[in-house]
Amino acid sequence: MGEIISIINQKGGCGKTTTAVNLSAALSLLERKVLVVDMDPQGNATTGFGVNKSELDSTIYTVLSRKASLTDVILPAELEDLYLAPSNISLSGAEIELSSEIGYHAILKEALGDVRDEFDYIFIDAPPSLGILTLNALVASDSVIIPIQAEYYALEGMADLLRTMNLVEERLQSPCPIKGILITLYDSRTRLARDVQREVERFFGERENIFRTRIPRNVRLAEAPSHGKPCITYDPESTGTGAYMKLAAEILDME
Repeated sequence: MGEIISIINQKGGCGKTTTAVNLSAALSLLERKVLVVDMDPQGNATTGFGVNKSELDSTIYTVLSRKASLTDVILPAELEDLYLAPSNISLSGAEIELSSEIGYHAILKEALGDVRDEFDYIFIDAPPSLGILTLNALVASDSVIIPIQAEYYALEGMADLLRTMNLVEERLQSPCPIKGILITLYDSRTRLARDVQREVERFFGERENIFRTRIPRNVRLAEAPSHGKPCITYDPESTGTGAYMKLAAEILDME
């Protein structure tokens, strides 16, 4: 049975989608079968895999509105063993539409139940908010990865996210532990990056796993989405690619 992991942080610009795209690609290169579920109405993960989101008739929105099964919308990505459940702006209406559904918080979990045995890992790229879409992602997940950028105000809003996760566990009986905290946009040469790392370690202490791998601030990582490719195929030799391959190996060590 595949492990379902949400990559989540309601703060934008933290490398959430970059991690979803590149970590999944790295794991597929390491012979794991991986699905990425784009739950962000902006559809950045969809674009990051080279899919024209404006031309899609069936997306994750179609699944959440119960007009299609997940198998109907899954697309093959560029790499073998890598697949995508795409998204586009139509998903933005789901927040209002789903709120009137009975059991609206578990629609994604039900949909993933049909396919999870087909994959080793399923990554959910959650939106940068704490609404119904994120709630669905949390309820569907076995664990979460929280990317935190090595910049000022890195931990802003973190208490709200952790409170939401606790509410999901307590009220919906759906525990979703933290698989790891991932520090992104990291530049070890700067005092700021080192200060943020210490702040993250103080905030989480020994309660949570902080990944040994740090994702560097890297031009090739930033360029790759505009070419519709994971950095791993856009520039296999870049430091960004190397970091995500190390992170993938670290994930596999946790199996």
